[in-house]
Amino acid sequence: MPPASPVLAAEITEIAAGLGAAPATISPKYFYDAAGSVLFERITRLPEYYLTRTERAIMQAHGEEIGRQVGRGATVIELGAGNCEKARRLCALIEPGCFVAVDISADFLHQAVDGLRAAFPALDVRAVVTDLLGELALPDDIPADRRLVFYPGSSIGNFDPPAALALLRRMRALLGEDGALLIGVDLVKDAAVLEAAYDDAAGVTAAFNLNVLTHLNRLLGADFDLAQWRHRALFNRERSRIEMHLEAYADTLVTWPGGSRHFRRGERIHTENSYKYPIADFAGLLERAGFASRSCWTDSGHAFAVLLARP
Repeated sequence: MPPASPVLAAEITEIAAGLGAAPATISPKYFYDAAGSVLFERITRLPEYYLTRTERAIMQAHGEEIGRQVGRGATVIELGAGNCEKARRLCALIEPGCFVAVDISADFLHQAVDGLRAAFPALDVRAVVTDLLGELALPDDIPADRRLVFYPGSSIGNFDPPAALALLRRMRALLGEDGALLIGVDLVKDAAVLEAAYDDAAGVTAAFNLNVLTHLNRLLGADFDLAQWRHRALFNRERSRIEMHLEAYADTLVTWPGGSRHFRRGERIHTENSYKYPIADFAGLLERAGFASRSCWTDSGHAFAVLLARP
């Protein structure tokens, strides 16, 4: 067998270190293989998952004002572009000169970009495959003026506050003084509403969480038996975050080339956090990241916010 590429070798080292940690962890970026990306798109359409439809309603209600503030002809850079569905609505709203879709899942991204090109044949559409946890470097031929970084869906909540601040600073570094950031943020609310959004009755989120083990079996050469694990989601009020875990049904041994771990019954692997913010707290993060002026729109129930921030 040929040696692993440096990138794959680094991923294997990272995964093995997480599985060996106390408690065990798996980075949420490993959710997004092809199957995981499809499952996440199903999650966004679930009745319990209010985030996508609430953000869409805000964008529809305030789209004219957002479009006026952004202006036409900007270069839009969407981070975590996924299926580019939100990009379609934004592009129709502001008519950008160039659209750059950035995501970690290469096959899924290229398929989505092909669809966007078909919908907007006159639009210059690019695809950049990269990990948002690394350097956010764009090709040199991407226009530098009037850039709009677009980060919808409250994906910023998947990072703990120091990592969120670091990512916001990397976003700021993509922008000149005439640039802007359009970002969705989920707000603090009742724990029952939050937990239902991450543990739906149909079990789609559970399948999404468990699929990370299938991805690790393929990537790491591990032997996770999915039947030995179950999905858990809970709201950690002290840290203002939803936590997703995988919990062992019974004592089980997991092995992979060069390593193994025995998990006790009830032991968990922490797979994701989703932080929920008071608007004032998130505004403070933006200021620390180098963003000053901002506009903020929310739904009538103050469940979600869309912010437009400028350097």
